[in-house]
Amino acid sequence: MNDDIKKYIHQSVLCWLATSSEDNIPNVSPKEIFAYFGDAIIIANIASPQSVRNIKQNPNICVSFIDILVQKGFQLKGEATILTKLDDDFSAMEAELLKLTEGKFPFSEIIKVDINSSKPIIAPKYLLYPETTEAEQIESAKCAYGV
Repeated sequence: MNDDIKKYIHQSVLCWLATSSEDNIPNVSPKEIFAYFGDAIIIANIASPQSVRNIKQNPNICVSFIDILVQKGFQLKGEATILTKLDDDFSAMEAELLKLTEGKFPFSEIIKVDINSSKPIIAPKYLLYPETTEAEQIESAKCAYGV
């Protein structure tokens, strides 16, 4: 977990959690309440029965997030575990996630992802037109999104 990854976690509104069942049937689900905790990503399980079921069958996951205006972010791969109030670090992790929910979204489980690998996600425009600045990309994205 480096400073760039932490920066984009803070700048991202959603992350996408990709899981797979034991039969290799994929599932991708957006998650709104997520943060980093040490070198792990933690995600509040607000309404994710399929993600939890898949993680219990196959802990290998992928989490992706981007700043939608800058159009940069990260893809993280690792192993997930489902934590409950009985687990040691649950209270500390819960406190971090409650800062984001302000108590409005109850949850009793946390998906903890221990990261094995990471790679940057970058909009193709930065690659095709290397002179593109983040400021230009933000303005372009604002126009595209009508902001």
